[in-house]
Amino acid sequence: MRGSAAATKLIDRRIALLFAAFAGLLAFAALRAAYLGTVKAPSLKRAAISQQVAVVDVPARRGTITDRHGVDLAVSEPAEDVAADPLLIKQPLTVARQLAPILGQPEQQLLEQLTDRHHGFVYLRRAFPSVSARPLEKLNIPGIELIPSSRRIYPQKFLASQLLGFVGIDGGGLTGLEYSEDRVLHGHDGERRIVKDALGQPISLQDEHAMRAGRSLQLTLDSSIQDQTEKVLGEVGQSFSPKGAMALVMDPRTGELLALANWPRVDANDPSGAPDYAKQDRAVQAAYEPGSTFKPFTVSAALEQGVVTPDTQFNLPPVIQVADRTIHEAEGRSGYETLSTAQILAQSSNVGAVTIGLRLGAPAFDRWVRRFGFGRATRSDLPAEGTGIVPSLARYSGSSMGNLPIGQGLAVTPLQMATAYAAIANGGILRPAHVVRGVDGKATRLPRGRRIMSAATAASVRTMLEGVLAAGGTASEVSIPGYQLAGKTGTAQKPDPKTGGYSDTKYVASFVGFAPAKDPKLLVAVMVDEPQGEHLGGLVAAPAVQQIMQFVLPYLRIPPS
Repeated sequence: MRGSAAATKLIDRRIALLFAAFAGLLAFAALRAAYLGTVKAPSLKRAAISQQVAVVDVPARRGTITDRHGVDLAVSEPAEDVAADPLLIKQPLTVARQLAPILGQPEQQLLEQLTDRHHGFVYLRRAFPSVSARPLEKLNIPGIELIPSSRRIYPQKFLASQLLGFVGIDGGGLTGLEYSEDRVLHGHDGERRIVKDALGQPISLQDEHAMRAGRSLQLTLDSSIQDQTEKVLGEVGQSFSPKGAMALVMDPRTGELLALANWPRVDANDPSGAPDYAKQDRAVQAAYEPGSTFKPFTVSAALEQGVVTPDTQFNLPPVIQVADRTIHEAEGRSGYETLSTAQILAQSSNVGAVTIGLRLGAPAFDRWVRRFGFGRATRSDLPAEGTGIVPSLARYSGSSMGNLPIGQGLAVTPLQMATAYAAIANGGILRPAHVVRGVDGKATRLPRGRRIMSAATAASVRTMLEGVLAAGGTASEVSIPGYQLAGKTGTAQKPDPKTGGYSDTKYVASFVGFAPAKDPKLLVAVMVDEPQGEHLGGLVAAPAVQQIMQFVLPYLRIPPS
């Protein structure tokens, strides 16, 4: 009996100890639950939400850019952002091997992203084409998700790429029109709430803020004219191996740009493959000394001020001294020669242009340079427009009037030059160039012009510029059957920063022309930076203008003269 009682007590004690242990564990669990439910509740809630709920941006579908005829230049197509939650990837090596051939990315790179436990959300690839993403949907890998997005593509590839510009990975404009018109094109991004199950698979989608697509832009560009202009610049590049070349094709009556081209060309779908120089829209941004293409503005100012007429005769020496500067004729002359104002312009006489500039006087010359729009932006709608460099009258030296009237000592942009010539072509009315024709089908307002000289003066200068392409002119070999052309050549030495003077080997060759000469409906400007072999504007740039005009005049059905 005693043995039986002792055994019973031992069992009771063990049961009591076991009960106490369970009671202790239960109390600990209760305390732990209370701790997690009160003290740690906020942080745990945030952690749960971060793993089960994701709020992602839904990029707005970017507006389309087209040419004047509706040809697509920049469009957005459906895409997917491929994302992963590393905390839910159970076999990262296997998943990396599955994804690598689909995403076109190195397996090791994907593995590093999939094993990054410090982040609950990583992008594996942005703006992945929706068609290419379909195999990912079939794999149905827990922890891998596809977020609707879009990608920017440029169907015409190289066409006007520097003008159009590029967008970043998040869909925002970085350069060109994509940047300057981003407010119009971008639209408004949306916000989407994604609730996931324990395996990381979406179980509900809810738009917190709806996405609103961007508006479309229609440009004044004509893709056919743009393509032909770029082909001509490509031929200039092959023939003269320049550092670069630019061209603008404009309707001088309205300021509409029909083409704006830069060489070398850049594939807008792969801008990283081009050097920075090529990616710049140098037709709008670059500043260069214009040389002889500036002389028509010196003559225009003198005509308008009444100090010369087209027939005014000048007995010109072979050289002229202005302070410490000696100005020679480009071709060189041994004796005096009598030339009229019209002949000075046709033959591009340096001595003659300086003589006219001196007769005009520095104050009036400075006013007219600025009246033509040089030294400031032209108020166009083109992105990142340069202002050029024009010295103030207070900074003129004794020799300034020996170089400024012939286009040295100041810098202009190709856009400024084309716009100023358009004023001569358009009867003396200066109007800003523009490239945006409409937004979402609504036409933009034509930029207002202002008269800067009389119609009679403009007509006189146009007539004088016909002489540039006539016998004895600096572009006498340029002609188009049935059309009377007018224009001006330029061959400008580039400044040499090492010597402080001008280079003997580096030039900018240019030509600005319009047609028909009496009633211009087309203006073409070509600038070639550092051509090799030949460097004269009449031999390098003028033939390029001729080729462009030969295509554009009949294409636009502009009747012969």
